Amino acid sequence: MTLKHISFKNLIRRKGKASFVLAGLVIGVSTIVGIISFVDAMTNDINHKLEKYGANILIVPRTENLPLTYGGLSLGGVSFEMEEIRQEELARVSSIKNARNIAALGPLVLGVVKVDSHKVLLAGVDFKASAILKPWWQIKGKVPDDKGVMLGAEAARILNLNVADRLMIKDRRFIVSGILKPTGSQDDQLVFTRLTTAQSLFDKGGRVSMAEVAALCQDCPIEAMVEQISDALPGAKVMAIQQVVKGRMETLGHFKKFSYGISGVILLIGSLVVLVTMMGSVRERTDEIGIFRAIGFRKRHVMEIVLWEAAIVSGLAGIVGYLLGWGVTKVAVRYFIEGHSGSVPFDFELAAGAFILALLIGLVSSAYPAFIASRLDPNEALRAL
Repeated sequence: MTLKHISFKNLIRRKGKASFVLAGLVIGVSTIVGIISFVDAMTNDINHKLEKYGANILIVPRTENLPLTYGGLSLGGVSFEMEEIRQEELARVSSIKNARNIAALGPLVLGVVKVDSHKVLLAGVDFKASAILKPWWQIKGKVPDDKGVMLGAEAARILNLNVADRLMIKDRRFIVSGILKPTGSQDDQLVFTRLTTAQSLFDKGGRVSMAEVAALCQDCPIEAMVEQISDALPGAKVMAIQQVVKGRMETLGHFKKFSYGISGVILLIGSLVVLVTMMGSVRERTDEIGIFRAIGFRKRHVMEIVLWEAAIVSGLAGIVGYLLGWGVTKVAVRYFIEGHSGSVPFDFELAAGAFILALLIGLVSSAYPAFIASRLDPNEALRAL
């Protein structure tokens, strides 16, 4: 009979203590796995949603502009040396170091036009890029061609126009090919047309008012990209729209640190449970250890028996703890992460980490009890029989 068989038989004979150690480690490992899996699920969910936020970098003309606003009320502005961006210059953006992180770049031409007795803001856009930049758009009708326009919901209401109606803009006749469903943004008040059509209306061939970039994806170095685009377009001002994103990611970072602290406390408690239980087990088996020593078992053999017991229980706790933590996470994300499908992938690295962590906790916590067991005097142990 090998030392492993002896350890296994001892665990079967002492089911109560083995179950207590197993339960303590399973609770600890499953809690840690659950916390890490839940944080990872939250991070992935946020990253996935951020990719749908649309434009996150704005490229606007560099200008000395002093806006006169107070409390959200615009009172006009003082502007001088106003410039526009040449469309051909935007091609330089595709040559920056992190160009692969750019999902879409959409130039815009803005200008005020008169429709009947109303002054409205007309925006010339690249509708292909807008599908990525503004994924929340829902259009009643279709995207306009060179002779069509698309109205924001509020613009359509004020102008009293519907799909297939006609209107005049700068002595040119256009047809309303689509109406944008309410978005709750400024888009509701605009009239949209193709970029080339707007450039023709405003006599701005080859020039744009600004450009939007969709680049805020997982692991995208936004600040570095802003610098790279600024270097590529020295005559433009590049800004990252990421205040809300930074706030959410910082909150998530604090939650991660807090979860790691909780995990550390749980590890300490689990280690103490194993230590106390194994010490009690060694004291109860003084006579048994004495017999082992009397029939020729060396000190290292006694230590190996105790450590094998800890290894078997700890390894099983690592496997069960990961499966339990993974299952709890699948349930928790459905209730705590809005719109989450509940799909949490099986993480083999985390599973291996949980197994190794449980094994280390068991072995390290059992090292002292194993050492005490090996130091028992066989004569004293046999005298107690």
